[in-house]
Amino acid sequence: MSLSKRVKLRKNHQALSTSQIMLQVILACIPGIVALTVFFGWGTLINIIWLGLLALAFEALMLSLRQRQVIFYLKDYSALLTAVLLGICIPSTSPWWLGVIGIGFAIVIAKHLYGGLGQNLFNPAMVAYVVLLVAFPVEMTDWVVPRGSGTSPPDLLVSLQAFFSGDATGIDAYTGASAMDLFRNERGGMTITEFWQQNPAFGLLGGLGWEWVNLGFLFGGLWLLYKGIISWHIPFSMLAVMVLLAALFYDNGSSLSGGSPMMHLFSAGTMLGAFFIATDPVTAATTPRGKLIYGALIGITVYVIRVWGAYPDGIAFAVLLGNFAAPFIDYYTKLSVTQNEK
Repeated sequence: MSLSKRVKLRKNHQALSTSQIMLQVILACIPGIVALTVFFGWGTLINIIWLGLLALAFEALMLSLRQRQVIFYLKDYSALLTAVLLGICIPSTSPWWLGVIGIGFAIVIAKHLYGGLGQNLFNPAMVAYVVLLVAFPVEMTDWVVPRGSGTSPPDLLVSLQAFFSGDATGIDAYTGASAMDLFRNERGGMTITEFWQQNPAFGLLGGLGWEWVNLGFLFGGLWLLYKGIISWHIPFSMLAVMVLLAALFYDNGSSLSGGSPMMHLFSAGTMLGAFFIATDPVTAATTPRGKLIYGALIGITVYVIRVWGAYPDGIAFAVLLGNFAAPFIDYYTKLSVTQNEK
């Protein structure tokens, strides 16, 4: 099913084109990108610019090989949006070659080998992220220590040197495990309060810096809701289920607790996942009831992976599982509506 058939958006009684939708989503990412740059340095912007150039090159190559109109399809901004999302998700210390592999896999394998925009079964950015995480776990888990935790993020020159050289030696003094990784693996027998007070990687609500990053993406997501680019069903369902599970298993913050609801909402990539990734109109469920089920499935999976799984965050894995289940969810929710009408 094509994107134009699956996305029925209207603004002032005029349907938005694919390029307008993609561009609005990219613009809505800006508050979160600004927060990432302020707290973690220039690496995210470098990633986005580099991946954007690569995405356009890979997109043009595949369109040419498929004998499609290159300029026409490049102007839909879909490849650029994939680059922006992947550039946000990978660590800001990523070397140049990591981006080549990631965006190449996203555009060539996850998008065009499935038939191009509107035909892909899985979110291309998340497919690329999971491939990179499995293949290069060291590079994909080396995060910049946030501003305010006792050090400042690397300046532009240091970030560029690490990016072009592919050698993290010069940037090691600025990097470490993410807040969620520390929470999972470094607590020992401490309660959440004890660990929180002794670790400068945490702020008031979640990971230091990540609170503002999540607020930035929350603001952008609410703007997309206001504009009618996305519906409320998936973000609401995903976040509500995560809050419910976190509240049920919180137990006032003992050494066995999986973390408070606020920590899960404002740490790692929660808001980016809820408003920008899970809501991808091509790979998500499409019926109102189906979207609620789809969002709940993602929320459950994220929480389970964060608390009991092998990774500190599970957005990418959860979204891909949701993508896999989306046709099944749509089929049975549409069937249910048809039977009720009869």
